[in-house]
Amino acid sequence: MIRSIIGLFVLSALVIACSKNALTGKGQFTLLPESELQTMATTEYQQFLSSNKVIATSNNRDAEMVRRVGQRITKAVDAYYAEKGISDKLAGFKWEYNLVDDKAVNAWCMPGGKIVVYTGLLPITQNEAALAAVMGHEVSHALLQHGNQRMSQGLAQQLGGVALSVAVANKPQQTQNLFLGAYGAGTQLGVLLPFSRKHELEADDWGLKFAAMAGYNPQEAINLWKRMEQASSGQKPPEFMSTHPSEGRRIEQLEKLMPEALKYYKPVGN
Repeated sequence: MIRSIIGLFVLSALVIACSKNALTGKGQFTLLPESELQTMATTEYQQFLSSNKVIATSNNRDAEMVRRVGQRITKAVDAYYAEKGISDKLAGFKWEYNLVDDKAVNAWCMPGGKIVVYTGLLPITQNEAALAAVMGHEVSHALLQHGNQRMSQGLAQQLGGVALSVAVANKPQQTQNLFLGAYGAGTQLGVLLPFSRKHELEADDWGLKFAAMAGYNPQEAINLWKRMEQASSGQKPPEFMSTHPSEGRRIEQLEKLMPEALKYYKPVGN
C-alpha cells in the first residue's frame, strides 16, 4: 500500500512537472520553480566569485570583451522576448558577466543570467564573434531551462523528487553538487559539459541565433569548433561513447543550422 501511494505521488509529480518552455513551446520536465533556482544561483555565483580570481574590466581588454559580448547578447535576448510578448519569462534575470583567471576551457550561465567565462577558453575562441557563439550557447542553456531539467532529474533520482528547500535543508552538500553539476560551474568540463545531445544541439541552434541578433557573424561558430577539434588532439572518446556530440558531428549540425541563423544576422561594428 505504501509503495502504491509513493508511486502515485511520484506519477502526479511527473505530470505536474511537465511544462512548456516559453522559447521553444516544447514540453519539458522541470520540478523546480526558476525563482528558487535563481535565488540559489545568486548565492552560488557570489560564492564562486569570492573564491576565484575575477579579472576586472577596468584594466583588462579580455574582461571588457566578455562584458561587451554579454551585454550585446542579452540585449538581443531582451528584444526577442519583447517582440514575442514573453518578456515576463525573464522575470528575475539580472545579467552579470565575469571573466575568471583559470586555464580550464570553460564557460557557463546560471539561472537568472549569472555568466562566467574562463581565461582558458579565450585562446580557442580567438575573436569576439567566436566568444559570442559560446556565450550565446551558454545563455541559451539557461533560457531553455536545461539545467533545471538536469537538476530535476537528479532530485528525482537521488533525493526522491523532494522540494528544493527540503533538499537544501536535509542534504545541503549533495544538493549543491547537483546544482553545480547541472550548470557546469566549477568543473573542468567547460563548454564540453555533457548535456544530452538534444540539449546541446538545441542550445547551439538558439545560441547561433542570439549571437547573430547581437550583430556577430554566426559562421565563426564553425571555425571555433574546428579549433576545438584541433585542441582536443583526438583525446576524447568517440561520439557513441558520449552524450555530447563530437566536434565533427557538431560542425555538421552547425552547418545545417547556419542558413536559419544568418537570417537574424545584421552586422554592426565589433
